[in-house]
Amino acid sequence: MKKPFLGVLYSAILIFFMAIVSCKQVGQAQVSVSDASSPKNLSIEYIRQPQNVLIVDNNPEFSWEVPSVAISQSAYQILIASSNENIENDKADIWDSSKVLSDQSVNIEYKGQLLKVGNTYYWKVKIWDNEGKESSFSKAQKFNLGEEKDIITSANNFQVETIAPIVFKKTNDTTCFVDFGKAAFANMEFKYKTDVSDTLIVHIGEQLVGNRINRKPKGTIRYQKIKVPVSPKQTKYILNIKPDKRNTKPVAIKLPDSIPVLLPFRYAEIEGANNELKAQDFTQLFYHSYWEDDTSYFTSSDTILNQIWDLCKYSIKATTFAGVYVDGDRERIPYEADAYLNQLSHYTTDREYAMARQTIEYFMEHPTWPTEWQLHVALMFHADYMYTGNTELIEKYYAELKHKTLMELRREDGLISSENATPEFMEKLGFKNPKAKLKDIVDWPPAQKDTGWKLATEEGERDGFVFKPINTVINCLYYKNLEIITEFAEVLNKDEEAKQLKQLALKVRQAINDKLFDKDTGVYIDGEGTNHASLHSNMMALAFNIVPKDNIESVVNFMKTRGMACSVYGSQYLLEALYNAGEVDYVLDLMTATHDRSWYNMIKIGSTITLEAWDMKYKPNADWNHAWGATPANIIPRYLWGIQPKTPGYEIAMINPQISSLKSSSIVVPTIRGVIKANYVLDGDIKTYVIKIPANMKAEFCFDSNNGSSFTINNKSFNGEKGGIVKLAPGENVLKIIK
Repeated sequence: MKKPFLGVLYSAILIFFMAIVSCKQVGQAQVSVSDASSPKNLSIEYIRQPQNVLIVDNNPEFSWEVPSVAISQSAYQILIASSNENIENDKADIWDSSKVLSDQSVNIEYKGQLLKVGNTYYWKVKIWDNEGKESSFSKAQKFNLGEEKDIITSANNFQVETIAPIVFKKTNDTTCFVDFGKAAFANMEFKYKTDVSDTLIVHIGEQLVGNRINRKPKGTIRYQKIKVPVSPKQTKYILNIKPDKRNTKPVAIKLPDSIPVLLPFRYAEIEGANNELKAQDFTQLFYHSYWEDDTSYFTSSDTILNQIWDLCKYSIKATTFAGVYVDGDRERIPYEADAYLNQLSHYTTDREYAMARQTIEYFMEHPTWPTEWQLHVALMFHADYMYTGNTELIEKYYAELKHKTLMELRREDGLISSENATPEFMEKLGFKNPKAKLKDIVDWPPAQKDTGWKLATEEGERDGFVFKPINTVINCLYYKNLEIITEFAEVLNKDEEAKQLKQLALKVRQAINDKLFDKDTGVYIDGEGTNHASLHSNMMALAFNIVPKDNIESVVNFMKTRGMACSVYGSQYLLEALYNAGEVDYVLDLMTATHDRSWYNMIKIGSTITLEAWDMKYKPNADWNHAWGATPANIIPRYLWGIQPKTPGYEIAMINPQISSLKSSSIVVPTIRGVIKANYVLDGDIKTYVIKIPANMKAEFCFDSNNGSSFTINNKSFNGEKGGIVKLAPGENVLKIIK
């Protein structure tokens, strides 16, 4: 890229923050009326409220949800006009697609006359259903065209949510305590009347000690003392929070000067108030990216699991304040592995794709040093492809992405070592510093001997991992990268290259099993030249389906002896691996555990956003606002309920519930085609699932057809002849499994 991404990003965020909208105004984007038979939830470039942003692609792509009464779509027609009056009168003076015979309702590319930068346009769409019945037009949607940049992703707008206190109490005649209920990246506005000039002392922070804000918190738990001059000439105030030196360095993501300094805090204390203060005088100004709370939901018969879902979902929302995925407040820097976990959970908690795409483009110019982190970029591309069905990023960055698979570091048997990276190769990865080097980290934080930190476990979060040039964790991630880049080559019709890549992937998988699996112990060792086996080497092999069927039992048995011997980051792959092996009861036990290496522990110690580590004793400089700790936000929808896209863009959804011992559960999962709603009840020997599939989507429900159970769908018997997969139609499907 020729232009620095940070400059482009900063300009974009400035524009979008200038267009901040109240969360209560979300429904005001549509500028005309429609009926129940017309398309709904229109978006441009995945932006649901485009009137508040600039669309930077001059050939934007349009998407909509097909109304439930239509079942499926057989054709569509898009109109685009230069004015609201024209669009209301069906006068398409910019583009009329005419009737297009197609069932596609997402990623429809503009094919009209050249759109002009700075102009405002209006569009709407109608469809024909599977029986050829024509709908009315949708509500019209307004959008503004901005200047095309080196990045192709249009960034979403931001919102400021006004939060009232849930607790307000006076601690003495001149001091009060305020609890806003949850920590947020925020500022605080308050009203205060005085007859004389004076100074109030305001304390804000994330943590309490007793009934007071902790003035000396550990690690990067946030606290700040602020002096607020007050006078008779002013009644409304906003805090002058001091910027943090570390998270405002040039490498950090910068927010516009027009936005007040933000600090994550939940509590406030006000001292020196000689006049009356009331709860309604205080407002937490919570800044976050565009968000719709009702696009996702989860509850179950397990109250601890419900609390963990709420914690993790809110963590994803609260940490969207920067416009791209950052690692928390300590640094405010995007890191690839953090971002991938954030991306997965963002997709399962809101119908938002633009932020992940912005972050992907950021990484193509701003890589970070851990070897594993480079290997997460392809995972981000693939998640974007599966959830949106869009191939633009793949088309633009395919050559650069091949470098990030690290295949150029392989030896004869296909296995790679980061030690083979040359300065020339580092430049291919996007590193500007010729001295930059890759470094394997496996998990974070590292061992006590490597940091000097006093840790509760001397080995850190690596389970005693022994580092060798040929590293099992690295090569498992590398194998997954090869699978992904093979698929992308096929998408781009690079058939011969796809064949070669597929052969290389098979070669690497074989080499991992031949050289990094100990047949005597039945587990994967950490690398070539050591007999040590860690949780990480085994969970990564299992998570990426490298383990042959005959070895799964021994690998799982070993993993279960290690417990949660990984970090909150590592838990993503641990839980995925265990679900792959069908260890549903053990996974549920891990997710609902209450010891100090659990998500419930984060709640117990008082945080409302997930931590960077399980507990402060496992990472002394940890922060209380780290999205990579929110793994259950994606594991619950994607694995416990088993709802994932089987084909790109959710054209076909896969639903493979692994409910374990739960007696009941309900879930709402956002997709680009509409929400999937599901309900489960266990009543004696009868398991009942009620699953509602959005229009214009196909779905496959997976169940065990070999356990002697009988199965009905919508009161019709199903004998499982198709291997335990039943196709679900759009609308409501009632499935019963009877032992």
